[in-house]
Amino acid sequence: MILESLQGFIPFILYFLIGYLLILTFLYVYTKVTPHCEWRLVKEDNPSAAAAFGGALIGFTLPIASAAINAVSLIDFAIWGIIAGVIQLLTFFLVRLYMPKLSEKIENNHISAGLFLGGASLATGILNAACMTY
Repeated sequence: MILESLQGFIPFILYFLIGYLLILTFLYVYTKVTPHCEWRLVKEDNPSAAAAFGGALIGFTLPIASAAINAVSLIDFAIWGIIAGVIQLLTFFLVRLYMPKLSEKIENNHISAGLFLGGASLATGILNAACMTY
C-alpha cells in the first residue's frame, strides 16, 4: 500500500526540480534584463522593488504550476515554462513603454510604480496560466 502511494514520487521530484530550476532561471534572467538591481533594492528594504519583483515571481510561478498540471511530458513542461518566462519578460517591457522611467521610480521607491508592475505581472501570470489548459 505504501509502495503504491510512492509510485508517483519520481515524477513528482522531476517536475518539482525542473519547475524550481525554471523559477531560478527566470529570476536570474529577469534581474539581468531589468536596469535596476532587484536583489539589492529588496535587501535595502525597498517596498516598491519588493512588490514589482514579488509580482514577477508569482506571475511566473502561476503558469509554471499550470504547465506542470497540463504537461504531457517533462519536455512539454520545460517548453511551456520557457514560453511563460518570455511572456513575463515582455510584460516588463510593455509596462516600461507605458512608464519610461519605471526603473528609476522603483529605485526611488515610488510605491505606485512597483505595485503597478507587480500587478501587471500577476495579471499576466493568471492569464498565462489559464491559457495553458489544453
